[in-house]
Amino acid sequence: MRLDERAVPDVVLDDHEPPIPASRRRSQRRRGIAVAVAVVLAGTVVGGVRLADDVQRAASVVMADQPTVASEKTVLADLWRVYTATYLEPGSNRTMDLQDGSVTTSEGQSYTMLRAVWMDDQQTFADSWQWTKDNLQRDDSLLAWRFGQRPDGSYGVQDDIGGQNSATDADVDVALALLMAYSRWQEDDYLYDALPLIEAVWERSVVLVAGEPVLVANDLERANDDEVLVNPSYLAPYAYRVFAQVDPGHDWAGLVDSSYALLEDLADEPLDADRVAGLPPDWVSVDRRTGEFRPAGGDLTTQFGYEALRLPWRLALDHAWYGDERALRLLEGQAALARTWTEQDRLVAVYDRDGTPAADYEAPALYGGAMGFFATVEPELADEVYADELLPLYDPDTGDLSGQLSYYDSNWVWFGMALHLDELPNLNVTEE
Repeated sequence: MRLDERAVPDVVLDDHEPPIPASRRRSQRRRGIAVAVAVVLAGTVVGGVRLADDVQRAASVVMADQPTVASEKTVLADLWRVYTATYLEPGSNRTMDLQDGSVTTSEGQSYTMLRAVWMDDQQTFADSWQWTKDNLQRDDSLLAWRFGQRPDGSYGVQDDIGGQNSATDADVDVALALLMAYSRWQEDDYLYDALPLIEAVWERSVVLVAGEPVLVANDLERANDDEVLVNPSYLAPYAYRVFAQVDPGHDWAGLVDSSYALLEDLADEPLDADRVAGLPPDWVSVDRRTGEFRPAGGDLTTQFGYEALRLPWRLALDHAWYGDERALRLLEGQAALARTWTEQDRLVAVYDRDGTPAADYEAPALYGGAMGFFATVEPELADEVYADELLPLYDPDTGDLSGQLSYYDSNWVWFGMALHLDELPNLNVTEE
């Protein structure tokens, strides 16, 4: 079971003053320095002549100075290059979470494969998939979710903490990446590798809930006859549409419909709160017989945080690729994101079920995931979020990051930027 605690506060905010996004603070500081220099120099006298006019002209140049403007594709390409140099192991291209002991997760492999195929980087894709097959793929074709150093000092799947279990989102994302790779590079092996994984997802990670198919969190849930664990951010209707074309023997279209039905019902369910703000929860338990929702309990929260942030992006992708109005309606129900951004000029890393902030710091990943809402429902605000929170993480003068990003932030910043820039084409064999 994955319990992700990924974000590290990078800004400590005063509880008594309205917070200012880091990017805006940087801009204000830069202008403040320029003004201060101008004020000091404006009083300088050389040879009895005050240099006010010259200094004012110089100050206006400094204050108007802008960094190099990079093209949209250059930004994405540079961030991909930095990511591969930072988080991919030399030689194997294994994706390492450097903030968590350099472990490798099936999620990490899936993100690298998706980004590689969208970036048309076939070598990185091939290396990443080969490592995944050799080290994570199980006999039933699903992927073990966690690889790293084991208690005896050796490296492999960390069975002692359940690392041999599956994480369904990664299985789906890897299968989708394989199908897009097959379409993009016409390598038949990618299709043949995708098919057994797709079948295994259906057979081991899709269960009947109140008579309808539901994608559950992992392959262990099918053994529970009473209730199953669901991570709403794992639901990816666009992928099921693609799977239906290459695996007609399973009801993937039915899974699209049941996923939307589950999300629509869940949107109005307060769970452990007095009211609901329309933001999806990280986790939920579902009664297999009735479909009734309950909090999952323990460390698996109903907050909108490091798990749930992925759902707006997934809904936006289904709407962008297939125009499903159910995705649009669900995203419109997340209007709390627009209200919060407009009123407070920022989003925090975690929100409780009722929309109350549950953190006092920002997380780049949340801006990336929330871009699914903004780009689809509030395009003008999307431009603001992109310009104020995502783009400043990139330094066009160096083609590098302007500051360190964690593995998870790096991925979701890129996914959010690419969505906003309309650089996530449907590369599938089903594209018309």
